[in-house]
Amino acid sequence: MTQRDPVCGMEIDLQSALAKREHMGQTFYFCSQSCVDQFDKDPHRYVMTSATTGFNPEQTLSRIELPVADLPMVRPATKLEAGLLSLNGVDRVTVNAGAGLVQLDYDPQKINLVGLAGAIRSAGYTVDGAQTRIGIENLRCASCVNFIEDELKSTPGVLNATVNIATQEASVDYLPQNTTLADLNKAIETWGYKPRPALSDAPIDKQEEAHAREYSRLMKMFWFAAIISVPVLLFAYPQYVPLIRDLSMETIRWSWVLSAIVTLPVLFYSGYDFFTGAWAAFKHRSANMNTLIALGTGAAWLYSTFAVAFPAVFPEGTSEPFYDVVAVVIALVVLGQALELRAKGQSSSAIKKLLGLQAKTARVIRDSKEMDIPVEEVLVGDVIQVRPGEKIPVDGIIVEGSSAVDESMLTGESLPASKKMGDEVIGATINKTGAFKFRTTKVGKDTALAQIVKMVQDAQNSKAPIARLADTVSGYFVPIVMILAVWTFVIWFVIGPQPQLVYALVTSVTVLIIACPCALGLATPMSLMVGIGKGAENGILIRSGEALQTARAIQTVVLDKTGTITKGKPELTDVLISDQPIVKDDELLRLASSVEKVSEHPLAQAIVEGAQARKLELAEVQDFDAIPGHGVSAKVEGRSILIGNLKLMNRENIALGSLEEKSKSLADDGKTPMFIALDGKAAGIIAVADTVKEDSAEAIKALQSMGIEVVMITGDNRRTAEAIARRVGVTRVLAEVLPEDKANNIQLLQAEGKKVAMVGDGINDAPALAQADVGLAIGTGTDVAIEASDITLIKGSLKGVVTAIEVSRATMTNIYQNLVGAFFYNVLGVPVAMGLLFPFFGLLLSPLIAGAAMAFSSVTVVGNANRLRGFKPKFSVK
Repeated sequence: MTQRDPVCGMEIDLQSALAKREHMGQTFYFCSQSCVDQFDKDPHRYVMTSATTGFNPEQTLSRIELPVADLPMVRPATKLEAGLLSLNGVDRVTVNAGAGLVQLDYDPQKINLVGLAGAIRSAGYTVDGAQTRIGIENLRCASCVNFIEDELKSTPGVLNATVNIATQEASVDYLPQNTTLADLNKAIETWGYKPRPALSDAPIDKQEEAHAREYSRLMKMFWFAAIISVPVLLFAYPQYVPLIRDLSMETIRWSWVLSAIVTLPVLFYSGYDFFTGAWAAFKHRSANMNTLIALGTGAAWLYSTFAVAFPAVFPEGTSEPFYDVVAVVIALVVLGQALELRAKGQSSSAIKKLLGLQAKTARVIRDSKEMDIPVEEVLVGDVIQVRPGEKIPVDGIIVEGSSAVDESMLTGESLPASKKMGDEVIGATINKTGAFKFRTTKVGKDTALAQIVKMVQDAQNSKAPIARLADTVSGYFVPIVMILAVWTFVIWFVIGPQPQLVYALVTSVTVLIIACPCALGLATPMSLMVGIGKGAENGILIRSGEALQTARAIQTVVLDKTGTITKGKPELTDVLISDQPIVKDDELLRLASSVEKVSEHPLAQAIVEGAQARKLELAEVQDFDAIPGHGVSAKVEGRSILIGNLKLMNRENIALGSLEEKSKSLADDGKTPMFIALDGKAAGIIAVADTVKEDSAEAIKALQSMGIEVVMITGDNRRTAEAIARRVGVTRVLAEVLPEDKANNIQLLQAEGKKVAMVGDGINDAPALAQADVGLAIGTGTDVAIEASDITLIKGSLKGVVTAIEVSRATMTNIYQNLVGAFFYNVLGVPVAMGLLFPFFGLLLSPLIAGAAMAFSSVTVVGNANRLRGFKPKFSVK
């Protein structure tokens, strides 16, 4: 029996087949190891409609199963299916909600996994792949960013990849069943860079150690080049140097020979990164910043050596060497890189501050003994002793004792929070007064602090849309500069003044050296790193560069009422007594609270807490009876008490007098009034409401002063909603909105052509947060809301919304400054290097000045980004 090899199509006898593979219910046979290897790389490609032959030369489709989170079980994922089927190259889509899988048949020639994953994200779902960060040693070339990203994205199994030149890291989403870390490392090595563990995952001291080691390496390379540059520079211009100008031409020529020898180590030690990077790019038929430096200095050295070795070949006056260009330019560029690295270290100070909050050790109780161990060795379930003034090492639940804990690093609250048995404590917060023991629930990377750090790092490694434009420009920039350098050489050689060859070489080398795509490439990621860090310092966790960029353009902010504008918890607001008082207000509250302490009504707890706040002593209750839809009745200290609504009072024929009008006024203010009758007579009203947060009105006014429309959305009735809106200064109210309709209302606002931000805290806000251009979740809210948002406000205050938009605007302004500066540097610098000023002023740019300008253009960009560290928010949220 015979069957075709699925790779080469050769007919083979099954008995003599070299190997066989089973895949997706089909068996394949192979004629050679080469065909086996090809099949193993991408087995889906060979799954064909004909199971008998295993070969169909017309079939080009691959099949893949993608794990997708949050697939709906009760309704079809029509938006997801339609979005995938609309892609060019996708033939069939099958959604298996039960298994959480989407099966696709697609043409890999037309679309790759990155495109498929992007379509799934656009439909509001997430591909459940793994995520990793990979460090890239010595990544300083802006044009290499695109090359490495494209290489990673073309690796089978990669869903998305971004490379950040500021952090020197690649963030990769991938399917572990389709690719390995070794494959990802290989993709980076292809471009001549060495992968290493991501420094952002290392402890802070390790990060600083690696940073110092790299800075030291660059400075050694700089000093080596600088020391050699001094004598080389002196002998390059002997006519200007006393003593040297008196030497014979023969002696000077021998000094040039020595210059050729001593500048070789400068090229291959101090300039090592440039030449290895240029060679890696050359192997891929491309060019990058390293190519420009390597070509410029390499051409100068070769020309100089040829001129010294064969001076007779050159026209008179053109055989002088340019070894000074080789040594000085490399020294300056390496110095620029070292200063840039040091400035980058300052840029990541926000992460260092966050990591510095963590306790170093924990006092664990094991086998009835206390022992101090490193915090990394704490296990879930350990019992930890915390004494006054100590940092709480990890997250957990108090099992013994009580205390006041300073949680300002997490919530921004300056007052310590009281903690008792059963309460949760968070790692890195500070125990103030008492001692307690707690059982750990989250350790290591699962703690609240670790999650905050990870979110900030992920955001810093992400890209704003404007950064992609800069990366694209950088990718085209180097080839354009090389073409301009060739044109410059030709023009000067053909029509330039004597000595034409010298002028042609100097100007073309200067063009290669002055051009700096790095300044363009660094402009966005450096500002993003600092801006997102400043956000974290102010309690604003920004998930991505895209969210940061979009937040700048927000025109409308939609605020959910409950838990966002208000505290989300009912509180006692008013105690009113009747016109003919039969008890005082405190006595009225004490009696009512005594009844409500045994009630299960949601508002009862607010009344009881109000009485406790006034330190009232509650009494025992007899004959308690809940009357559905009306209220409650009971006896306290021998007195009959009724607490309820107007229907209850009317049923019991209790004359309310002016209390009825007062109740309407309270209701108009968004409060819930409850009538109280004692022994058959109206005694007063108690009102309860979900009260407005102290700073909501101030924050809303600040947003409006920034030119932003503020809209309130709520499921409450219009009267209550408008009462709250009046109190905080909101003029547009969307009331009586069902939870499932919140996202539709956001869509309607977007249809007005507005960029809309949604601020919420509940599970029912999650769809609206996802629909909005920017979703902001209150950090005190539910995990679902936080997960659906783009920005998390840790401190639960609306002032955080103002700060988030301020951070966004300040960061984007800084990015535009960097981009404009980098763009004009190159637009002005390159023509001047080509000799544009020579015909008018006789000015020609020296390659040495070009090297210095190129080196310090990047330092300027980083320095400008670091100005953001001085950002001060309008509000200091407390």
